[in-house]
Order: sequence, then C-alpha cells, then structure tokens
Amino acid sequence: MNQSYSTIAHGASSTLATNKVLRSTYMLLSLTLLFSGLTAGLSMFLNMPPMTYLISVIGAMLIAMFVLPRFARSAAGIGIVFLITGLLGFGLGPILTMYASLPNGGNIITLSLAGTGAIFMGLSAYALATRKDFSFLGGFLMAGFLLVLLAVLANIFMQIPAMSLAISAVVILIMSGFILYDTSRIIHGGN
Repeated sequence: MNQSYSTIAHGASSTLATNKVLRSTYMLLSLTLLFSGLTAGLSMFLNMPPMTYLISVIGAMLIAMFVLPRFARSAAGIGIVFLITGLLGFGLGPILTMYASLPNGGNIITLSLAGTGAIFMGLSAYALATRKDFSFLGGFLMAGFLLVLLAVLANIFMQIPAMSLAISAVVILIMSGFILYDTSRIIHGGN
C-alpha cells in the first residue's frame, strides 16, 4: 500500500519538475522572441540596408558555434543567447521593411506571426497532452533538413517558382516536426 503512494508521489513530483522545466524553457523562448522583435523594430526604425541581414546572420552563427558552447552551462550563456537572437532580429528588420512596403504587407507580417504562434502552441500542447515520445523523429528531421538545404542550393541556380513553394511547405513540416521532437525531449528529460 505504501508503494502505490510513493509511486503516485514520484509521478506527481516528476510531472511538476517537467512542467517547471517546460515553463522555464518557454518563458526564456518568449523573452528571446520579444527581444528579437524589439531589435527587428530598431532595425526597421533605422532603415538598415538589406546587407544587414547577411552580416547579422553570419555574426549570430559564428557566436552560436564558437562562443555559446563555452558558456552553455553558465549564466553568461543566457546573455549570449539574447545576443544571438538580437542579432537575428536586427537582421530581420530589412526584410520586414521590404514586406511592410508591399500592398497588404502589414497583413502578411501579421498573418505570418499569428500562424507561427498558433502552430507552435498547438503542437506543443499536443506533445504535452499526449506525452507521446517523438524521439523517433530525430533522424528523419535531420535527413529532411539536409535534403531541404540541397534543394535550396539547387533552386538558387534553377530558379523554379514551384520548387520554392514546395521547399517552403517542406520547411514548415520539418520545423513542425522539430517542435514536436524538442517538446517531447523536454517532457521526457532528454538532452
């Protein structure tokens, strides 16, 4: 009889710990997204040139590859993550400026933001509610991501509009898979 109580207590504490990790992860994700949005707004306000995107992305990638791993397990790592997302947001400013200048550009940006948020919340809620282990998706997602990179490189030279649309659709599916995969890893205590 005592064993069933300890099993229930262990299950409840495990669920509380998982929910705490998930809540902390999503809170940090929300804050970095907000910071990225602020730096994108600053970039739009300053009317940065399109080359800003390339410089910001390369800078963020270099910091993510060479600086972040050194500080990944310290409090400074959080500041570096904010630096990376801030650079990415700043680079996004010229792209948003271009879309905002189009007819219905504001609607395109708003729909993209709302759609991304709805997909993220829906898939995260699904992974959390079902508690299904999506770790089996890891290999498929990585292979799919590499194939998409090859398709993007091929389409740079071939310039096929239908292929661009297909690549966009596949990227949405792969990134949706990554949401399920990563949320599942958080729930099941994966690294």
